Amino acid sequence: MKKIAYIEIDTHAEIAQAFMDIMEGSQDFSVDYYFSKRIKDQTNATGTDIFLSDSSMILDQLKTKEYDLVIIGTVHRFFNTFLAITKKYNTTVITHNLNFTRASKLDLIKSVFKGDVIYRLKLWWKEGLLYAGKVYRKSKSLVVLDEALVSDRHQFLPLFYTSPFAQSENKNLMIVIPGGVSQKRRDYNHIFTTIQKIRTDRKCEFIFLGKAKDKELKQLEHLSSNLPENISVTYFSERVSVEDFKKWMQKADLLWCPIQQETEFFSIREIYGKTKMTGNLGDSIAFGKLAVFPKNYPSKLDFILPEKENIFEQLNKLTNTHFDFQKKYSRVEVQKRLEQLLKSFIAG
Repeated sequence: MKKIAYIEIDTHAEIAQAFMDIMEGSQDFSVDYYFSKRIKDQTNATGTDIFLSDSSMILDQLKTKEYDLVIIGTVHRFFNTFLAITKKYNTTVITHNLNFTRASKLDLIKSVFKGDVIYRLKLWWKEGLLYAGKVYRKSKSLVVLDEALVSDRHQFLPLFYTSPFAQSENKNLMIVIPGGVSQKRRDYNHIFTTIQKIRTDRKCEFIFLGKAKDKELKQLEHLSSNLPENISVTYFSERVSVEDFKKWMQKADLLWCPIQQETEFFSIREIYGKTKMTGNLGDSIAFGKLAVFPKNYPSKLDFILPEKENIFEQLNKLTNTHFDFQKKYSRVEVQKRLEQLLKSFIAG
């Protein structure tokens, strides 16, 4: 049995959880997980294979065991630590922002003064920010979580699978908009305006499944009190728990994902579907739900549908459309593809 170390001491707890879920019960691999306390608290991680870690401990922890492969879930800080790991071990890095990985040292220095300057100076002086590109170059392999981002340098890491569950039959149309309610990464102004214009006799509910705050929270409060009786919105002013997120996602008839075409990471431009993955893609697969994306979103996946001009009519009709997620995204199928990839990293 091959041994893998999975490290997440930075950001993406949901991806660490997805890796744990898909690798559970593997007959070919044994995985040790090294999580910061913050990451561990956001997962359901328990057991003897879970180790609390941070940037000051991880190198010493890895020395105590012999691993065939080390997977780093996020490299958005602790660059000097991760560079040391890539030099010493057979390392795979999950890549989330492709343009950031290609940024020159000059680009990174300029970016320090465009955002949270104190935090970014800390990354520069104490955490080796200028080594960022070198970490990705030194890594034996780079992987992405969206097949559309595959390139000569980036391979696809299959993680997301569709969990079987009893589909609810809703009397009312139930549309879920998953993700933090912020105009920064999704066009919520478009959503609010569209809902206000809906004219229908059918009862329908729009669930904003993520924490809303500041301007967007006020807009939702205003929207909810100015809608016809048959149309309602549900929103949350606190972080949505994993359990509540699952409950609402399972209830959904469809997902509506108003992703902004462009965003920034470390003040460096990224484009969804081209240089950066949206988590809504994983949401759609995990819960087996068709999803409506903006028409400018580049996707060849059959379950991602471009938004039409009359979006409400489209959502209404799609409730009768079925897509067989189990054909490609069953747990057995995804685990098999993942294990084949991991074996190739160890062999070669």
